[in-house]
Formats: sequence, structure tokens, C-alpha cells
Amino acid sequence: MLAVALEEARTGLCEGGIPIGAAIFHCDGSLLGRGHNRRVQHSDPSSHGETDAFRNAGRQRSYRNLIMVTTLAPCWYCSGLIRQFGFSTVIAGESRTFRGGLEWLRECGVEVIDLDSQECVDLLGGFIASHPEIWNEDIGEE
Repeated sequence: MLAVALEEARTGLCEGGIPIGAAIFHCDGSLLGRGHNRRVQHSDPSSHGETDAFRNAGRQRSYRNLIMVTTLAPCWYCSGLIRQFGFSTVIAGESRTFRGGLEWLRECGVEVIDLDSQECVDLLGGFIASHPEIWNEDIGEE
């Protein structure tokens, strides 16, 4: 599942954007939607990887059996989306770069799996080192 999110993150990087990718799967493993952060490409501060995957998955009758997979721990905005729609599980590629709302999601009963993927850390870390001003617009420290 993380491979799909990583592919999306790399696509975002190739487009000149922030390399954060996400994918939504049903608990049976079927892929429903995928996306990547498009803040830079669309000049839209709300176009995070999770929201892009969410929009691409389309309407669902229920979100309770869905898994949000993302290369980076979801920010508060995306954590709110996960909570609002009742996703049962979040798989984060890593949370070393940014902790986001993982603890809050756990407190709300969402199963959170942090894979601590070095590949995810390296991909985003390289971008942050090269483009700190873009990272600092949204999530980083100024």
C-alpha cells in the first residue's frame, strides 16, 4: 500500500511540488483513490496528498472500512478529514519529519500504524533541504 503513496509522492516531486503522496484502500486491499500534494502546482493551500486522494476516491457510502495511507503523518487539516469521515485506519510512512495529528487520531479510536520508512524520510528530507521556503509556507518552522 505504501508503494502507491510513494509513487504519488515521486510524481508530485517531478511536477515541482512537495513529495507527499497518499492512497485510500478498502480493508479488502482494493485501491479506491490516490493522490499527491498539489499545493505548489495548483497554488491551493488545501491540496494536500490526503485530500487529493480523498477527492479522487469519490463518494463512498461509508468510510469505516477504509485505510488512508500517506507518506507523512497527516497534518491537523488532514487528520480532521480522516476523523470527520470515520476512517478506521491510517498508515503513515513516517512521522519523524512531522508528527501531525497521529496521537489525536489514536485518542479518537483510529488505528494508526507508523511504518517509520527511511525511504519516506529521505524523499521528503531531500526536498526540505533544497526548498525550505516552500516547506515553511505550510508546515515547517519559519
